[in-house]
Amino acid sequence: MNILVLLKQVPDTTEMKIDKEKGTLIREGVPTITNPDDLAGMEVALQLKDKYGANVTAITMGPPQAENMLRELYAMGADEAVLLSDRKFSGADTWATSNTLAAYIKTVDYDLIIAGRQAIDGDTAQVGPQTAEKLGLPQISYVDEVMEFSKDKIVVKKALENNYEVLECSLPCVITTLSTIAKPRYMHVRGISHAFEKDVPVKGFDDLDIDPAIIGLKGSPTKVKKTFTREVHSNSDILTLDGKASARKVAEILMDMNFIGK
Repeated sequence: MNILVLLKQVPDTTEMKIDKEKGTLIREGVPTITNPDDLAGMEVALQLKDKYGANVTAITMGPPQAENMLRELYAMGADEAVLLSDRKFSGADTWATSNTLAAYIKTVDYDLIIAGRQAIDGDTAQVGPQTAEKLGLPQISYVDEVMEFSKDKIVVKKALENNYEVLECSLPCVITTLSTIAKPRYMHVRGISHAFEKDVPVKGFDDLDIDPAIIGLKGSPTKVKKTFTREVHSNSDILTLDGKASARKVAEILMDMNFIGK
């Protein structure tokens, strides 16, 4: 069984700056981490490996420094890792990113693809589903538990707003995982030493059969026209009320703002 895990290296901060000319995030000088939802997905893959003997490959698209993240995943137990990195890939929105990922995935064998539900720097929850669509694969999003797994099918628990669905899907397929699905394991000493002995293959534009018009910034239909910082002011009314009066006042304000009905 071959399991591919799609991961992203994201800024370890909520205070991101925007390049006002390009409309893209400024990542230089910002500490990075592995996206939490993706890291949980990696743990799920490693648990399936421990139980069924699957081969786990970590895949990311990003700048050269994303190699450090992939070596950490080696240290956790990943069998292989691939970095998709090329200046032609930079500035991609979710559409262009999924085009690039799908183009690479078409060149390898797989039974299951796992992606995190969404990245904390974009919060779109689109890359996993878009990649599945471009590969022509069935998909299940918001997975909170893998209940069964075999060479032919997977059974999962999908989180809904107030309850769950239990869904069965034939393989190959794509699932996207919540960060609550599993607690990522720690890197172990032997894994850390072996991580620096392994290669991290880098695949660029010339390695993929893909139209340059659908990748990178130029191939991204999402355009940021304007960014601004919300103004913060202290022109607020301060009221001292008891509990019931406070509740009535809050309700009145919400009704005046049409958040709730009168």
